[in-house]
Amino acid sequence: MKTLINQPQDLKPTTTWQETEWAWTSEEALVDHQTKARLCSAVLLTFRDQKPDWQSFAASIRWMAAAADHYGVEFVPVLNADTGYIFDLDDKMYAEVLRRFRADFPAMKFIAGITARGAEQDTSFKAERYRPLLDIVQSHENCEVMIMTSKWLNSLDPERRRDGYFEIAEWLIRPGIVHALEPSFVPWATPYEPWLLYQLATHPKFVGGKISTLDEPHCLYWAAMCKDLKLDFAPHSGDDFGIATAIKTGLPLLIGAASSAAPLICAAKDMWLNDGAAGKRFSTDTGRFDTRVYKLFEAFQSMEDQVFRLDAKGSAAAYKHSTAHALKHLGVIAAAEPHPACKDLRGEDETSRMQEALVRPKRIAQRLGIPGF
Repeated sequence: MKTLINQPQDLKPTTTWQETEWAWTSEEALVDHQTKARLCSAVLLTFRDQKPDWQSFAASIRWMAAAADHYGVEFVPVLNADTGYIFDLDDKMYAEVLRRFRADFPAMKFIAGITARGAEQDTSFKAERYRPLLDIVQSHENCEVMIMTSKWLNSLDPERRRDGYFEIAEWLIRPGIVHALEPSFVPWATPYEPWLLYQLATHPKFVGGKISTLDEPHCLYWAAMCKDLKLDFAPHSGDDFGIATAIKTGLPLLIGAASSAAPLICAAKDMWLNDGAAGKRFSTDTGRFDTRVYKLFEAFQSMEDQVFRLDAKGSAAAYKHSTAHALKHLGVIAAAEPHPACKDLRGEDETSRMQEALVRPKRIAQRLGIPGF
């Protein structure tokens, strides 16, 4: 029988997850009925008549914040990430999003995504490409910075990739969150190896990391490692196909799916807690959790499976367009337009597809008395 690695000193840059114990830890072993972790929702940048619809943008945040407040969930909007069309924004519009947000929500914490700027003609990684957006974000307070991956950063081997993140971290004056992707989002992306995750998780400026994954349970790998080694680092699930797993294991969510399903997710976070757990808002009066949450899990996951469905190229990138249609059906935003420059679009039947996708979650929301959906 093969011996599995379970100590950080035994990790090498080339070690795979399957060579570690953490890749073979079950979800059941990580179940947590006591922790109501925060919900970090990647906010959709809304458009109408090919211009940003700031009224709808603010309305969607208020809709999510109201759900979080009702269920006692910490809510942190994520601005200018993929759901916010970061790759289609120039620096002026990027800054305008943050300015508009802060004007409407002066006391609310936010997370902002940053990525490399001006690297189109580069032939190697240059950390300074991250500096323009980093400086824009860090001109604000009460925020965290999500260092999104980029083509040249992702192309580095694990040791040089670590060094690249550490170089960016030298400029951080706000808490940092690292971010890994699977190819379902962009074709050149690769998740972190266990050695790289450990290196980043033990850096003092990184408070957590997000793993956006649709094909392999990397969030479970991260959770198992961080829990086993007692790392002061919070894995944030970016798995829009496995939302329930993060809730069941007491992990934070950092997902675009929250933009279209925040009331359902917030309700599930509270229902999953045992009575007496810190932050429990609606008691079952049994000392236990509300088992109806399993049907709620199924309902919102069936919806998000449609929102994030893969196209013919195996990409889920058009989820932003689906999200806009879902929010319009829910009466949260005024129009279902994507960013004018976005090429990841759904077909003409998307409005009816999203209407159909909403039938089951709306039915469950009505039966469970979930407001706002």
